[in-house]
Amino acid sequence: MRRLRTLSLLSLIVAAIAAASWYLARPKPIAVNLAKVDTGLVERTVANTRAATVTACRRAKLAPQSGGQIAKLNVREGDRVKRGQVLLELWNQDLVAHEQLARDQFVASQARSEEVCLSAERARRDAERAEQLKNQGFISIEKLDQAVSEAKSRHASCNAARADVEQSRARIAAARADLSRTYLRAPFDGIVAEVTGELGEFTTPSPPGIPTPPAIDLIDDSCLYITAPIDEVDAPAIRLDMPARISVDAFGQRKFAAHVRRIAPYALDREKQARTVDVEVEFNNPKETQALLVGYSADVEVVLEVRENVLRIPTAALREGHRVLVYRESDGRLEERTIETGLSNWERTEVRGGLNAGERVVLSLEKAGVKPGAKTQPENGSSGGAK
Repeated sequence: MRRLRTLSLLSLIVAAIAAASWYLARPKPIAVNLAKVDTGLVERTVANTRAATVTACRRAKLAPQSGGQIAKLNVREGDRVKRGQVLLELWNQDLVAHEQLARDQFVASQARSEEVCLSAERARRDAERAEQLKNQGFISIEKLDQAVSEAKSRHASCNAARADVEQSRARIAAARADLSRTYLRAPFDGIVAEVTGELGEFTTPSPPGIPTPPAIDLIDDSCLYITAPIDEVDAPAIRLDMPARISVDAFGQRKFAAHVRRIAPYALDREKQARTVDVEVEFNNPKETQALLVGYSADVEVVLEVRENVLRIPTAALREGHRVLVYRESDGRLEERTIETGLSNWERTEVRGGLNAGERVVLSLEKAGVKPGAKTQPENGSSGGAK
């Protein structure tokens, strides 16, 4: 009897050791990140393939119409200027002298014209009196012809003098046009982005086919838009005035409401890059652009279609073949399902069948051991709703 009890005790000890060994050696549940299937808004969007750029509606790289030495430089980089403001002036003393000479000649020609035309008026009156005297028999026909010829000659001289006045006026206009080429004026209100040149240096306009730095780079930053390269496959679905969202790297997660304002009529074929179509997107509220700088990098999402109050999951939960791993609440194991999907973007996907609201799907698909049938447990802080 004692021997039997001893054997029974040993058997119990061995069983306990085996159970403990199995318990300690059993696979631990894999911690997974979960998201709950919920209802809400899902959009179909397209986005730029490469970084988009903040662009000014107007930007002018300015240079004087003629070359010369910089005599006055009235602005610095960062200055705000008004339309018509003189930004730069070339040495122009010779042209100033030419304009003054033209004005003096105009004054002289006006005086000469007045003198000649007064004489012509006097000759006309003399001719009229001579005709009266001839009719009364006081003078001969020869005297009348002489007075009439003199009046006509004086009248022709008056017309010639008046023509000289108009020529002098034209010379002033030509001198002023030559002088104006030495002034560089702002074509619109804006901010000076760059100034090339210093006082005393020579500057020239860019000859055709030979790019040279502009004297002044002027930007109208009151109107900004985004130029976004869209893949040629996605471009046909985009239409003018479609809603869009802009995110600027310098502003983190902030989104700017916008709309499509232009679609390029051709595709860009750049070496070693996919062909793209430039799409211009304009801010809905221009006041929001006051803190933006031209040249900032940005991203654009054009909204093609929207559906509200539909069943949805995070797009990150989708596996190849429209499959998802569902967390089974009863035993913590993963169940693979093939679902029917609808609208989708990089963030969320519409579920048309295969899932129910409230179920949870796995997001951490890249974790080792995450597969159908695996024992899992939710990670700390795992979502209770769609992310």
